[in-house]
Amino acid sequence: MDTIEAVLHDGSTIPVALHGDGPAVLLPVSLAPHAAAEAETLRQWGGDPDLGPNLINGLSPTNRVIAADYEAHRMAHPAPQTLSPGNIAKDLLAIADAAGVDRFAYYGYSWLALCGLQLALRTDRLRALAMGGFPPLEGPYRSMLAVTRAAHAMSVQAAGEPAGPVGPVPEPEPGDWDSVSVQTTEAQTQQFVTLYEELQGFDDSAAALPGDLAKLAFAGAEDQIDYKPVWGGVRVSIGEPLARHQVTLTKAGWDVRVLPGLDHLGAMHSSVALPILAGWLQKTGWVK
Repeated sequence: MDTIEAVLHDGSTIPVALHGDGPAVLLPVSLAPHAAAEAETLRQWGGDPDLGPNLINGLSPTNRVIAADYEAHRMAHPAPQTLSPGNIAKDLLAIADAAGVDRFAYYGYSWLALCGLQLALRTDRLRALAMGGFPPLEGPYRSMLAVTRAAHAMSVQAAGEPAGPVGPVPEPEPGDWDSVSVQTTEAQTQQFVTLYEELQGFDDSAAALPGDLAKLAFAGAEDQIDYKPVWGGVRVSIGEPLARHQVTLTKAGWDVRVLPGLDHLGAMHSSVALPILAGWLQKTGWVK
């Protein structure tokens, strides 16, 4: 493994890990395992604490894996006014540049999947795009803006409250998303408001992707969250629009997988995503 650094649009630097040889695949994933307590909490909520390392190790025998934890970087180095689709694309290209690759594939999940879609619209260097947990057609841009605005409002409110002992706060039951308190700062939440505000004018039905781009989209059939009013009072649908537009997307060259019985975190698991990605990269010929 080699480790390098890339300079992003805001001047911050992000560590980039390089594994394996072959056609390049850029993965915005965690580079290291979580601490034991954090890993156990993730498991209780249905997450996969070993996601990043498993994807890296699973793809590196056939590909040059370029791994950078973009989400963690943006939480540590927020870009509240500048996290636009265009700047995210610049950041991802900067990571590829630092790794010394010209053409590459990209896999992202959830909001990192929409980042890949925006990247594909802005460069001819992308050879393959894999989107997990976010539909390429009828994406939930409006509802996610409502959720991010609610999160930002709560972070602003929390910042204005005096610190001090308030007694023990009970941990929310795993799966009870409405009881989760906001632990993020104003700058952290503002950057996602900025992103989704810029995407309000984006028409994904009119998005013209390069004709030679290999395209994969997958999501759990049960991937849907209904948020209570405190979180914007909206429904974020992922699996349903992907299933509804499956024929249209397939005609447009997408490989579409709707995964029965899985929700947002379930379809994200490396045990689910890795076989899909590895098989699809093999099918498209983007392996050594």
